[in-house]
Amino acid sequence: MALLRKINQILLFLLLLTICVILYNKVHKVPSTLNNETIDLESPEEMEEEIPVVICAAAGRMGAAVAAISSIYSNTDANVLFYIVGLKNTIPHIRKWIENSKLKEIKYKTVEFNPMVLKGKIRPDASRPELLQPLNFVRYYLPLLIHKHEKVIYLDDDVIVQGDIQELYDTKLAPGHAAAFSDDCDLPSTHEMVRSVGMQNTYMGYLDYRKQTIRDLGISPSTCSFNPGVIVANMTEWKHQRITKQLEKWMQRNVEENLYSSTLGGGVATSPMLIVFHGKYSTINPLWHVRHLGWSPDARYSEHFLQEAKLLHWNGRYKPWDYPSVHNDLWENWFIPDPSGKFKMIRPNS
Repeated sequence: MALLRKINQILLFLLLLTICVILYNKVHKVPSTLNNETIDLESPEEMEEEIPVVICAAAGRMGAAVAAISSIYSNTDANVLFYIVGLKNTIPHIRKWIENSKLKEIKYKTVEFNPMVLKGKIRPDASRPELLQPLNFVRYYLPLLIHKHEKVIYLDDDVIVQGDIQELYDTKLAPGHAAAFSDDCDLPSTHEMVRSVGMQNTYMGYLDYRKQTIRDLGISPSTCSFNPGVIVANMTEWKHQRITKQLEKWMQRNVEENLYSSTLGGGVATSPMLIVFHGKYSTINPLWHVRHLGWSPDARYSEHFLQEAKLLHWNGRYKPWDYPSVHNDLWENWFIPDPSGKFKMIRPNS
C-alpha cells in the first residue's frame, strides 16, 4: 500500500507539472514564426531591401567612379550595395582607394568584367576610341554580373547624384518592360542646350538611315532617342526577353554592315539599345538624368536648374575631372583624392 501511495503521488506531481507548463506557454506564447525559421534582429538596416547600384571603374578615370559613389552614399540613408565593375588590372586600385578613404564604410562588391565576351562584336572606329572601351558595354551584361537582385540601377561613371537614390530605385516599370531610361526630349530646360551645341536627340543621330537594314526596322528617324547612362532594370524581364542576346546580335550586324557609328550622335554602345528597346521601355523622372554637361566647354545650365536636378551627367568629351569643362565645382564637391596619387584632376593651374 505504501508503494502504491508513493506511485500515485509521483503521477499527481507529474500531472500538476504538465498543467503548469501548458499554462506557462499560453501566457508567454512563443511566436510561431520562430518555430520554423530564424529572424535576424541585429539591426533594422539588415532587414531593409538592398539597392544594387552598378558603376564601372575604368583605368585612367577611376576618380569618376569614386566621386559618383561618394555622392550617392552621402545623400541617402538607404541600404545601398555597390557593384563596382572593372577589368582585372584595375580592381586592386579601386579597392585600395575605397579602403583608405571615408568610403571604407560603404557596402560593395568588385566584379571583374572579361572583355573576351566582346570579341568579334565591336567594329573599330578611330574617331572616338574611348567609346570602344570594354566597360562601355557592361550595361549589356547586367544579369550575368548581378545574380540575386530583381531590380538593378546602372549608372555611368561620369555622374553625380544630388538626390536620394531610393527615389530612382522606386521608379515604376510597366509590365513587360525590362528597363527604364530618360528620353532625350523629355526636359524643356535642356532643349536650349541641345540646340546650342548641335546635338542630336533623335534616332537619326545614332543610326545610318542610308542602310536598308535600318530602314527595314520601320522606326521613324525623328523618333526621340534616350540615353542609357542611367538605367533602372528588371532582371527577370531582361532575361526572359533575352535582351543581352538581342544586343549582341545588333553589335554583330554592325560589324558586318556598319549600321551606326560613334561619329554620329552617341557612340556604339547606345545604338543597339535604341533598336532593342524601341517602344518597350518605361521612363525615368527627367530630373533624375540631367545630361549634356560634357558636350561643350562653354554652354552652361542655370544654377537654379542645377540645384533642382537629382542627377547630373557629364556625357560628352568635356569631363569634370579634366580641363576645359563646365560645372566642375559640383563634381569636385564629391571627389575624394586618390591615396596612391595615380589619379589627378586637371585644372588650369595644375
